[in-house]
Order: sequence, then structure tokens, then C-alpha cells
Amino acid sequence: MSDARETARAARQASFALAASPAQVRNGALLAVADALEAHRGEIFAANRLDLSDAAELAAPVKKRLRFDEAKLTDVLSGLRALAAMEDPIGHEQLRTELADGLVLSRVSCPIGVVGVIFESRPDALVQIAGLCMKSGNAVLLKGGREALHTNAALYAVLKAASEAAGLPAGWAGLLTTREDVGEMLRLDEEIDLIIPRGSNAFVRYIMDNTRIPVLGHSDGVCHLYLHEDADPDMAARVVVDAKTQYPAACNAVETLLVHEKAGAALAAAAKTLHAAGVRIRADAPAQAVLAGAGVPCEAATEADWRTEYLDLTISVRTVASLAEAIAHINRYGSHHTDGILTQDDAAAQRFFALVDSAGVYQNCSTRFADGYRYGFGAEVGIATGKLHARGPMGLEGLCSYKYILRGHGDVVADFAGGKRSFTHKKLL
Repeated sequence: MSDARETARAARQASFALAASPAQVRNGALLAVADALEAHRGEIFAANRLDLSDAAELAAPVKKRLRFDEAKLTDVLSGLRALAAMEDPIGHEQLRTELADGLVLSRVSCPIGVVGVIFESRPDALVQIAGLCMKSGNAVLLKGGREALHTNAALYAVLKAASEAAGLPAGWAGLLTTREDVGEMLRLDEEIDLIIPRGSNAFVRYIMDNTRIPVLGHSDGVCHLYLHEDADPDMAARVVVDAKTQYPAACNAVETLLVHEKAGAALAAAAKTLHAAGVRIRADAPAQAVLAGAGVPCEAATEADWRTEYLDLTISVRTVASLAEAIAHINRYGSHHTDGILTQDDAAAQRFFALVDSAGVYQNCSTRFADGYRYGFGAEVGIATGKLHARGPMGLEGLCSYKYILRGHGDVVADFAGGKRSFTHKKLL
């Protein structure tokens, strides 16, 4: 039996006990893991230095995602402790209906079961994903990028030891490390209930095409901000630079700036701020003319730029003649992640909200707010760009399913079929 299959079977067995575990046990495990990570910080940072050394030839955005330092550790610890303080997502009664006198149906939230997550070279994602699964009562199989092999192993060892010592069932979390493990995981439809791949559209499509397990894709982020004709220049400068530079390697960083042909002042203000922050600008011909007048250097953009997730300090700029043209561009070239409009015209914003087919649509704020922690979800497994069963930042709610519970007193269908009894279908909740 392969290592991946053994790990998945152990997770399946652990999932039943984990789903029934008291909230205080899962919360205690979250806090124990946070304390253990803090105590073992030196070993974790040493492992991360090995990965960074091996990644010397990789692109700067990848290395930035790969780094696990004091700042990343602080964020991870805050996330785990915030999760422990949140309401238990398991056992929520979502519906209660009296089917007939003395026969009551409830719908109650429950864990999905065993979740397999394939994620990119961000070691902090391992802890965030495991923490969300711990809180929501799901067993998890974790497969990170090979660039983070040492860091992931160090984090997993601490997480496994601390959580099991705190009372979680052995095997509830498993770490997979090889490319072969991914292929094996995709065949384990009897052990794994859901696969969540985080990566490019091509990668997500490959996973979907090669497994019978349900797949919830978390793909790349080609995010947009649109400067409507009434966009305020000061707001544009503030919001656009945050959306591009606050963390350019994130999937919710803006990649394309759409500009109404009458919003030249807003474009000039935003471009000056971007240039001062070290951002390369690739623009179409009308935008190049505006930027030349503002003294901001730029390069010529091509259609390939409209499809590109740069993940670094580069942004593309395209001029549009109308709100409708901006929306059409986003729906054609975007990745259905997060897109925003800068305008004081609430009617225009409402039209943008209604017609842009993305998981997040914003008015007058940075796309960087698309995040489970910032949404108050505690953390996120990723940002789902599809429409089933979760969309946008996927936190605790997205990791839960539900079951129907029916309580009766010797009730039989024959009584209803024969006309002795009638359904009332009275809503109680």
C-alpha cells in the first residue's frame, strides 16, 4: 500500500472521531499548536532558511511567498488564536420543520470529512489550512509545494505532535511530499471527500480532469480596479497603490487597472504613486499619452498583459469608453476572483456589482481585502473562484456540509400514504 493511501485511510478513520469531538477539545488543540509553533520558532526558521537557500534561482514573487519569518509567524499565531475564539461551526441547526404532529425534521451543520488540499509554496498556508480543518472537525491531507519541503515538514511535525497531545485523534492530519503522492491522492475517492487545489487555472483544470473526487478550485487572481469617469484622484492614488504594492505576490493584488477615457486625472495621480513605489506600468496607447503628460514612464501593453497574473511590481493599464466596456473586459480576461470600481456614483457601482461575474466585487476599496481573516472568517483555505459549494474566501462555513435529522415516535409512511395522517410542514425555525 502506498504512503499516500495509508495516510488517507488514517485520516478517514480519524475523521469520524474528530467530527464528534467537543468544541473545547478542538479549541484547546488550536491554542496548543499556537504555543508549540512559538516555542519551536528557531527550528522552523532554520528549516525555512534551507528552503530559501535551495530556491536562490527562483523568481522573486515565489521567494517572497516562500519566506516564513517573524512576521509570518505572528500572523499564523494570531489566526490560530482567533479561530479558537470563534463560535463552533459544527452542530448549528439551520432548519427545523414539523412534518406532521410529533415528527420534526432538522438540518444541522457537520464537517465534510476528509479534505485534500494541494497548495503553493507558502508555508503559512499549511498552518492556516490545518487550523481551519481542526476547528471545523475535518481531517486533512496537506500537499505543499516542493520549494517549501523543509519548512512544511517542520511545521507539520510541531502541529501533529501538539494537536494529538491535546486530544485530537492520531492521523487527523497527514503530510504528502511527492508528485507521485498527488497522483495517488486523486485516485482515493473512497477515502477523500473533497480536493481543494490552489494554483493556476491550468493546474486546477488538470486536477478536475484526473479525479472522481469533487474538486473545489482556487485558481489564479487576475484582479482589476476600474477608475470610473468620476473617480477621485486622491482616492485612486491611495487605493490603487495599496491594491498593487501592499503584498504584490498575493492572488488578490490588482494586476490590471481599467480607466475611463474621462478619468485622466485619476490615472495620473495613481500612476505617479505607483511609479514612486517602484511599479512598472504597461499601458495602451491612450493611457501612454496621459502618463507621458504626467511625466510617468511606461511600456506598451499587449493583449497578453490583460491575461497576466504578474505577482510582482508590474501593472497593466487599459483605457475604456464606458462602464459596460470595463465590465466586459473583466468578464473576458479576469479570473472571477476580486474586482473593484472607484466611483461616487452608487448606480454605476450597483451595475458593476450586478454584472461583474466575480467572487468579490468592491466599491472604493483595495482588492487586498479579499481574505478570510479580514472578512472575519478566522483564516481561509483559499479563495474559491467557482460557484459551488463555496465562493470567495473559504473559511469555516465553506468547510462544513450538513445532515438531516428526523425525530419521530414510531411514525411510518404507510399512515400518510393511506390517508390516516397528513403532513403539516410547519416551519419551526
